[in-house]
Amino acid sequence: MKKETDVYSDDEVKLARFAKALSHPARIQIMKLLASQNSCFCGNIAGYLPLSQSTVSQHLKELKDAGLIIANVKQPKIYYCICKENWDMAKKFLDALFEKKACEIC
Repeated sequence: MKKETDVYSDDEVKLARFAKALSHPARIQIMKLLASQNSCFCGNIAGYLPLSQSTVSQHLKELKDAGLIIANVKQPKIYYCICKENWDMAKKFLDALFEKKACEIC
């Protein structure tokens, strides 16, 4: 018996995972913050967002689980970086999806 995911390509499954991780405005803000850094971010991300530390931690976990960010623990700090390989892959997948013209879709 085929699983539902068997009908989708690996790229479609990866894109859906990235899109789900980016589906919350707070996660978009986190990614924008990390993208604006010249190196890994070491600091209190909750200090930049109107959210509690526990809520920010949940959003960071979603981004990390999707592979969009990397968290390196170097006690007492945690360094957050965008995972360049997966970020580039997500961009490639989204570019390919949106390069279709609307008239081709309808």
